[in-house]
Amino acid sequence: MKLRIGLIGLGDAWQTRHRPALRVLHERFDVRAVFSTISKLAENSAAEFQADAVDGYRTLLSRSDIDAVLILERSWLGWLPVLAACEFGKAVYWAGDLDFDPHQDEDVRKAIETSGVAFMTEFPRRFAPATLRLKELIATRLGPPKLIFCHRRLQLAEKATTRTDNKFNLVEQELVELVDWCRYVVGREPNEVSCVSHASATQFASETMGGELVGGNAVGGNSQGVEQTNRLSSTGPSSSTGPSSGAATSGETTAGEPTSDYQCLSLQFPAQGDLSSVTAQISCGSYIPRKWSEAVNFRPPAAMQICCQRGVAFIDLPSTITWFDEAGRHMESLDTESPVGEQLLTQFHRAVTSLVRNLADLNDAYRAASILAQARRSVESGHRIRI
Repeated sequence: MKLRIGLIGLGDAWQTRHRPALRVLHERFDVRAVFSTISKLAENSAAEFQADAVDGYRTLLSRSDIDAVLILERSWLGWLPVLAACEFGKAVYWAGDLDFDPHQDEDVRKAIETSGVAFMTEFPRRFAPATLRLKELIATRLGPPKLIFCHRRLQLAEKATTRTDNKFNLVEQELVELVDWCRYVVGREPNEVSCVSHASATQFASETMGGELVGGNAVGGNSQGVEQTNRLSSTGPSSSTGPSSGAATSGETTAGEPTSDYQCLSLQFPAQGDLSSVTAQISCGSYIPRKWSEAVNFRPPAAMQICCQRGVAFIDLPSTITWFDEAGRHMESLDTESPVGEQLLTQFHRAVTSLVRNLADLNDAYRAASILAQARRSVESGHRIRI
């Protein structure tokens, strides 16, 4: 079955992930209409796919020749395209971000659940070839995980754009995705979370104002780094991660205000049957000033380091995994596997054409956001929080 789709928003991953995947999967997807808040982008993409460039998301969703919609960017429209898709009965592929507010966005969740439409949230780390191979190794060679270190380093770009979220929201977005990634790899839910947040100096905050955060390489973590963060952290509410993106969309920082340039979460997964407990350390920081641009790429460690019962593994996204067991070192390059974009859109096609409705992605996104909300409480109270 060929799905007739519309595109709403063309985010940062359009050129590298979604556009190539739609070209390859042309037998499964037929792009009929494109809408973007930047009209020139919509016109160019519509011409490439021989589709119509429309001037409004409701105009696109009301068309009878649209079966599903790919929302590839969370712009100032917020959740309005999703709610409109539920109203018109169109399946939704959500690639805007995963920073759901577990309380303020509850009405959106209910609207999706009651509408009956298929809904899929984009989890690119889950469908990376290296992650899929790691799950196979956990089930066969490495055994259940015991410790996970999952870290992300961000830096400020030279110029800001209005198409991306502000500094605060991008850090939150990264943390939500990393929390979900760890949950997916472990295969069960955490029951405790603790978090520390380092408040940057006023001088550094003033120096880095006005820039846009972009993804850098992962940064390795250890207990010494966490102890240092505890010593540098402020224990008051002013050093917390701040309000959620649902509560404050502007995220503006005034000159002289301290900002959080590093956050570290520790998730505790309880023992279950024969499976031992798992500790996951997740951190995300933006402590590299723009003038030190080369430092962000210096000696980048693995995106995920995982210690299992019978070995250890190091993941370099999207397609390289190096693992060690009693036999020694094994390095696998999975470049011949289907790219992440193709994996994601193929899964969406199955979700729409299947007779069984699955809202697991939606629930997982809200679950990860809820864990992050509890982490904010941990920063404010200075205590570990039970989930």
